[in-house]
Order: sequence, then C-alpha cells, then structure tokens
Amino acid sequence: MNVYAVVLAAVSSFLLGGLWYSPALFGRAWNRENGGDVPQGHPGKVFGVAFVFSLVAAFAFAWFLGPAPQLRKALLCGVVAGFGMVAASFGINYQFAQRSGKLWAIDGGYHTAQFVLFGLILGLWH
Repeated sequence: MNVYAVVLAAVSSFLLGGLWYSPALFGRAWNRENGGDVPQGHPGKVFGVAFVFSLVAAFAFAWFLGPAPQLRKALLCGVVAGFGMVAASFGINYQFAQRSGKLWAIDGGYHTAQFVLFGLILGLWH
C-alpha cells in the first residue's frame, strides 16, 4: 500500500468535502434540507475528526483495492463503494429518519465522488 497515496486521497476527500458542502455548490441546499444552519462546534475538533475519518476511509479503500490496482478497476470500485455501499446505506437510514431525497442525493453524491477520487489517486499512484 502506498501510504503517501492514501494520505493524498484523504486530503483530496477533505478538500472535496469543503467545496461540496460550501455555498458555492450544495451548502445552502444541504442546510435547508437539514432544517437550517447546523450548530457549530469548535472548528479544530470538527475538521480534525473529519480528517481522521477521511484517512480511515482512504486506508480502508486502499486495503480493499490491494496493491497496484489498475485505474479502470480502481475507479469502478470507487463507484461501487461510494454509491453501492455508502450512498445505499445512507438511503436506508434516511428513509427511517424521514429525510429528503435531496439530502440523500447531496450526501450520497459526495461519498460517491469521494470514493471515485480515491480510486483515481490510488489507481494512478501505486
């Protein structure tokens, strides 16, 4: 496993999330669908914990892919993990929590893009 590629994948996920959930893309809609502004915690804790989870996800995905994955396979596995596993699991939870389809699309879309980005990085740099 290329640890540097895994760390870069985690950083890319963190940056993607910052853009995805910003007012420039889906931040306003995400806040609306969640019932308004989300209460703010200490930024250091919020970003620190989010980065640790990004790192855990990147390591787990790299382990799942194995050493030196072909780019095509890594991208396809990213779609399967992001949409088929994470977004689908969110869909189950969101149904029981009575959350909107729009919120599911925003969150599920982020995680699908996240894992495809992981696949791109890990498929190119091994």
